[in-house]
Amino acid sequence: MGPGDSCDGKREKRLASPGEGGYRRVMRIVAVNVGRAVDAEWAGKLGRTAIDKAEARGRIEVGPNGLAGDERADVEHHGAPDHAVYSYAREDYDWWQRELGRELRNGCFGENLTTEGLDVNGAVIGERWRVGTAVIEVTGPRVPCLVFRNWLGEKGWIKRFTQAGRVGAYLRVVELGDLGSGDAVEIVARPEGSVTVTESFRAYHGDKELLRRLLAVPGHSPVWDEVADRVLGGRRA
Repeated sequence: MGPGDSCDGKREKRLASPGEGGYRRVMRIVAVNVGRAVDAEWAGKLGRTAIDKAEARGRIEVGPNGLAGDERADVEHHGAPDHAVYSYAREDYDWWQRELGRELRNGCFGENLTTEGLDVNGAVIGERWRVGTAVIEVTGPRVPCLVFRNWLGEKGWIKRFTQAGRVGAYLRVVELGDLGSGDAVEIVARPEGSVTVTESFRAYHGDKELLRRLLAVPGHSPVWDEVADRVLGGRRA
């Protein structure tokens, strides 16, 4: 059994993919997932990962650094407050199931919140969601890494994930609270002129026009200033 085999597993309810009807109208959380850091030979230089998330029951506290009970192994890349929560859409999982020919359970991409009815990749940077009593804000896309590739065990996974553009969103915590599976997701703020999660992924990979638009979003993550140094150098205007 490879590491990614634990992603497989039957779910109680078969959900339609975007190609089979699109995102459902009711925006809600279908799973809240947390994980513990474990040693793993396939987890790169660090040799430790918390990518394997399991569904948590009941009400889960949301603190400034993420969900209670969710550990971080690679704090250098995943420990910042702007990466406190990772969200992925069940509809995108269903699309990947058809592409890969395998079942993908909630949490196996390492997300904390599995959503339904919410176009996560169409959310814009700075957009705020109220979930339970907490408020969280979209900060950027997931950039696939070697640990993710090794975990899934799919050939050419980083390239395929990148080309598909179904990357999911990182979020920061704006208001502390608690949340749980079944909670509605309410969009309480959506900045005009911002870029979507998918567009921000293109900005990360060198789209200068999109990156300049992103830099104009008030309160954008400091990560984007680092990206600007790489992509734009001194030409930010």
